[in-house]
Amino acid sequence: MANSGSPKKVLLLCGDYMEDAEAMVPFQALQAYGLSVDAVCPGNKSGDICRTAIHQGSPHQTYSESRGHNFTLNATFDEIDLSTYDGLIIPGGRAPEYLAMNVSVLDLVKQFAKSGKPIASICHGQLILAAADVVKGRKVTAYPTVGPVLVAVGAHWVEPESMASCTVDGNMITGAAYDGHAEYISNFIKALGGTVTGSNKRILFLCGDYMEDYEIFVPFQSLQALGCHVDAICPNKTAGDTCPTAVHDFEGDQTYSEKTGHDFKLTANFNNIDASTYDGLVIPGGRAPEYLALNKQVIELVKYFMNSGKPVASICHGQQILSAAGVLKGKKCTAYPAVKLNVVLGGGIWLEPDPIDRCFTDGNLVTGAAWPGHPQFIAQFMSLLGVRVVF
Repeated sequence: MANSGSPKKVLLLCGDYMEDAEAMVPFQALQAYGLSVDAVCPGNKSGDICRTAIHQGSPHQTYSESRGHNFTLNATFDEIDLSTYDGLIIPGGRAPEYLAMNVSVLDLVKQFAKSGKPIASICHGQLILAAADVVKGRKVTAYPTVGPVLVAVGAHWVEPESMASCTVDGNMITGAAYDGHAEYISNFIKALGGTVTGSNKRILFLCGDYMEDYEIFVPFQSLQALGCHVDAICPNKTAGDTCPTAVHDFEGDQTYSEKTGHDFKLTANFNNIDASTYDGLVIPGGRAPEYLALNKQVIELVKYFMNSGKPVASICHGQQILSAAGVLKGKKCTAYPAVKLNVVLGGGIWLEPDPIDRCFTDGNLVTGAAWPGHPQFIAQFMSLLGVRVVF
């Protein structure tokens, strides 16, 4: 649940092959908190897409890269009025390498820096800060390979202790990588004058192999950034194990496409979980729900949360599990359209997801059709939990 006053307005500076999570997580998290976020890219207009890259650690000497989602811009670079924005976010990835050579981009960053408005930059995004000459004498961290550039322009380099490291110096918030999104986004909210209430909640995420990439990373890190304790579990896996994820996108085919996403690290052991200690449950979509719906322990876990009246949020194909658990009878529910049969056979009252980002709440249950609906999905779940961001 977000503030009811005039929303803060944030600009997200995008480019082709920006890191997928470093763009979408703050973009949708901030919207869920009630902020207005405009995503722009030089040379592109509202409705155009930027291709993204998935970067993650590998057994090789540097990170690996694969294709991520297509990110749709919602504003036009040449039409923005910088005076109307309260803050700037710069994702990492490979985009900053070429954006740092764009005069219009550098002028934009200089104006934000001069105004004293919050700037949050992560990973390789700090290449743009260096090129704009706005980090001299400032404490800054980044992905380690960016360090020499920041030192060369006179920044006070802070070596990241881990890929979750963040540094704050005045209006400038810098992070090493998307692992640190919780602290990074939390610091940005504070810099904008926001406070969070009701964050003493414990949330459980029900994970599985090839769950949808955005549908785990965005709500998980969004709730972490609010100060909630968030755990992720998967049957037959323990804390520290990973689940591979799937990138499901809409690219003009008759159904969604699939690419390999980030690996997601679990935080707790499935077999040792005490559901009574958690205040809410989140079920991501993707392909994982198909097989999780066959697991008796999963079914009992879902029944516990639904029957206890605790908030449950399920998105996309996650409703396959709700149907299998027999907890949809008489419940108004949406889902990815192809899951309608599961919902109806499970006794749910089908609500058409038109448009695809539409989400619904019925009692303690929040349902969404797909990841474009994350801002509504997370905001409605926050409302049930009693978590609020106020500016």
